[in-house]
Amino acid sequence: MTETATQISVALVDDQPLFLAGIRMLIESQSDMQFSGQAADGEQAVALAAERRPDVMLMDLRMPVMDGVAATRQIISDADACNSDRPRIIALTTFNRDHAVLDAVQAGASGYLLKSAEPEFLLAAIRTVHSGYSVIAPGSVHSLFEHAASRGPSVGPDLSVLDVLSVRERDVFLLAAKGLSNRDIAEALFVSDATVKTHLRSVLDKLALRTRLQLIAFAYERRLLGD
Repeated sequence: MTETATQISVALVDDQPLFLAGIRMLIESQSDMQFSGQAADGEQAVALAAERRPDVMLMDLRMPVMDGVAATRQIISDADACNSDRPRIIALTTFNRDHAVLDAVQAGASGYLLKSAEPEFLLAAIRTVHSGYSVIAPGSVHSLFEHAASRGPSVGPDLSVLDVLSVRERDVFLLAAKGLSNRDIAEALFVSDATVKTHLRSVLDKLALRTRLQLIAFAYERRLLGD
């Protein structure tokens, strides 16, 4: 296989050798990807990220020594401290309603997938996060966040957290939190896609959020979308 400058370097973090071997073979079979190393626990993952600086990391959430959430948080923090590019981290979980997924999103993960995901979906997810977008297990993100919110204390919506946003930014926030794409938001608000992107970036900056997934979690945790 001939390496090119456009190849996506992918690192794997999981404590199951057979799973690691299978995903590694899958990555190495792709002409636009290259295997960038593997780790069996969170501490090894942090060291691997610092040494190899992969573009994308597939991160198991349940591991010995240091779990995937703590590793994700440390990797993002280390990258910021070094002023280097953050790797795009995809959290891997066995369960569709694993509360650790929310913690991983809040720690900076670019999305999450079930370990049972089809190989082609996994490969597409790697390419998607490398392009700067989030990925989620099909049809599960709002169900997951609703489930998490229902387990918390029963309180009313905290709309004051949106006071830092302009009226139009608040509109964009609420539509993005409901899962609408940039194109759908643009059509709903009668503006261009570029305008939506500008407003969305401002919303993330003002609310100190890194990703669209964090925005959705933020909305559900504060019950900003109603019952």
